[in-house]
Amino acid sequence: MTPQLTDDEVGKTVIDAEGKELGIVAKVERDRAYVDPNPSVAEHLLAKIGVEGDDEEDYLVTEDMLESVGDEIRLRGDI
Repeated sequence: MTPQLTDDEVGKTVIDAEGKELGIVAKVERDRAYVDPNPSVAEHLLAKIGVEGDDEEDYLVTEDMLESVGDEIRLRGDI
């Protein structure tokens, strides 16, 4: 079963299949996460309290790219 993305994922760390940190979820919209690869301290804190945001650096992660969603979001190794 494919993991689902919800607004609860805002602020979570996104890692690749090898455990490398890729950024934090800045925003979730229509089952897609927008990941900020270089969050500032302010952006990190705002995301932790549920304030969504996005900017031109963010990249898109879709549900079919996910291995698991828990305390952190892990991407599949074959993407």
